[in-house]
Amino acid sequence: MRVETNEALVKRMKKLAQYLFFGSFGLLIVWFFISSQWSLSAEVADNQFLSIVLSSLMLPPAFIFSMISVRFTNLWVRQPRPEEVIRQNMKGLSNRSVLYNYYHFPARHVLITPRGVYAMVTRFQDGRFSVTGNKWKSHKSAISRFFSMFRFDGLGNPTDDAKFAAAHVQKKLEPIAPGIEVHPVIVFVDPRTAIEVEDTDVPVVFATGEEKYLLKDFLRDEWQAHDQIKKDVLTAEQIAAFEAATLR
Repeated sequence: MRVETNEALVKRMKKLAQYLFFGSFGLLIVWFFISSQWSLSAEVADNQFLSIVLSSLMLPPAFIFSMISVRFTNLWVRQPRPEEVIRQNMKGLSNRSVLYNYYHFPARHVLITPRGVYAMVTRFQDGRFSVTGNKWKSHKSAISRFFSMFRFDGLGNPTDDAKFAAAHVQKKLEPIAPGIEVHPVIVFVDPRTAIEVEDTDVPVVFATGEEKYLLKDFLRDEWQAHDQIKKDVLTAEQIAAFEAATLR
């Protein structure tokens, strides 16, 4: 399998996550210093008023920077990296297959195989979840929910995200290969995650883990269900045209 990763974007986003972290940390230090000065100079009315105003103005930006920093860290720094786990899990896949990472947002990963095209969205969250149709539910204790607010690691709706990602890739592919369906897939990268799946039209798989329904297992089942397909879904020329149009 050939792998194409937008390394320049990954590097840029990692640096941005670091800058946001240090920026938010610096703002919190400045806010703490100003708040301390306020308490120490409470007997001076002018200083007290100035400290109150400055500390009030500093806190919202510090919180926003912290929120964005955590979000970027979750997406671009947190281990394990989805592109690495997916690549390792797909060893042995046909050399006519191609995995694209971070070129086709909102589809963070796109896989083209001889039997199909797949738009994948990933989730790093651990814990226990359930999905019925397109309704997701998190089974967490009250304490876990509380700390989750500060980690900004809400699950969102992976089903809707995957369908939207597949529709986006389908639109990009349509002028090159009309009629080719792009299949949405939800991939969890943390093997500690437990998911109860009931009546969902978007496959939910894992990138790694013992006794898990893995991405490669899903692909094998898909291919076995379509044994009548004798030729590649996309020709080499179509794949080259798709890359020329989207890998920028």
